[in-house]
Amino acid sequence: MANPPMNVAQLAAVDAAQAARLLRDVREAKLAGQRARHAPRPVIEESWQRMLRGGVDPDRDVRSGLLGPDEVRRRREASPLRHTLPLLREGLVSVADVAHHIMVVADADGRVLWREGSAPVLRKADRLGFELGADWREDVVGTNGIGTPAVVRRPVQVFASEHFVRSHTSWTCTGAPITDPRDGRLIGVVDVSGPLETMHPATLAWVGSVAKLAEARLREQHLASLERLRAVAAPVLARLHGRAVVVDADGWTAAVTGMPYLRRVVLPKSAAGRRWIPALGTCSVEPLAEGWLVRVADEPAPRAAPRVVLDLAQPRRWSVAVSGSAGSWSRELSPRHAELLYLLARGRDGRSAAGLAEDVFGDPSRTVTVRAEMSRVRRYLGALLQHRPYRFREDVEVEVVLPDDPADLLPHSTAPAVREGRAAARVP
Repeated sequence: MANPPMNVAQLAAVDAAQAARLLRDVREAKLAGQRARHAPRPVIEESWQRMLRGGVDPDRDVRSGLLGPDEVRRRREASPLRHTLPLLREGLVSVADVAHHIMVVADADGRVLWREGSAPVLRKADRLGFELGADWREDVVGTNGIGTPAVVRRPVQVFASEHFVRSHTSWTCTGAPITDPRDGRLIGVVDVSGPLETMHPATLAWVGSVAKLAEARLREQHLASLERLRAVAAPVLARLHGRAVVVDADGWTAAVTGMPYLRRVVLPKSAAGRRWIPALGTCSVEPLAEGWLVRVADEPAPRAAPRVVLDLAQPRRWSVAVSGSAGSWSRELSPRHAELLYLLARGRDGRSAAGLAEDVFGDPSRTVTVRAEMSRVRRYLGALLQHRPYRFREDVEVEVVLPDDPADLLPHSTAPAVREGRAAARVP
């Protein structure tokens, strides 16, 4: 029987040095293929396994080139995270400074865009390469408080020798992903870091809570922008006959006329002009304020046997693409939607809400959550999906593009059915 994982937070709260020594022994035994007194925590062990498969050297600190000041500035200006900085500073920096920590904010690519906090700790971070513009993706610098939360999509604390690369083992870091509240897309990670003696077990909940507040702030800002667009759209729609919808630049609906309300419209990459749009058909698309006026043509939407490509090959960028004689479009998927569509693509006979709940959560009673997520999926896939049971329509051709290494299939996922899929793909 495997040894139980060590309770890092509990032990470190009593004796950080002892916890660090025990973790060093765990790390050395694991890397040597030996049995340690304690097993690593599951989230850490899974990360180490990814590092070993990816060829990251635990004894060599390999860093990619820093971004230049102009590129850091460009990324800051383009990042939605800039709107959350006042809240992040209020919630993290003042406490971090007193506790000898720093706050680090990275974008979805793992690039450090902002650093603030204790000046001595900032100097120590420089020696670790924790600088502005640095690349802290997990597959570049190993298990850490920026790259690992970005992969698993939940808050993670990495203490001392839980870091995969030896040169980082004098450090402790706690990071939480920040996702777009509209569609679950990862937009960055906020991290609180410092020397290992500054570790506190409450830091994980603290950083995770502030990340959720940042997501709530982004949601408020989006609703406010839709209200502004709605005020511009109202007089325009009042003069129109027929069906029309006004959406923002990302397709979120501000106002409609002559048709049922749609939460979001899937816009083509080149929006202006005459376009075919899922769930609406042929439309005329015109710019309006900071969004688009979409007028539905009277002619029926063209019929075609559609093809769906579910691309799961990239470790963090999953997408679904739909094509047919009428046109094509694609959409980036949230982690949960990627899981659900993978499961439906595997089982073309369909799954009930209880069946999907068991597949995803190991609990068939969680049907409310499944139905809510499937309702969101059907808003953009529309008639391509049927329900009772949930399934792809019979005439839809579905292709799933999988990663070369089965272990990289939805690496964030703990869904029992996804784990079974990984294991099945390993069998020759």
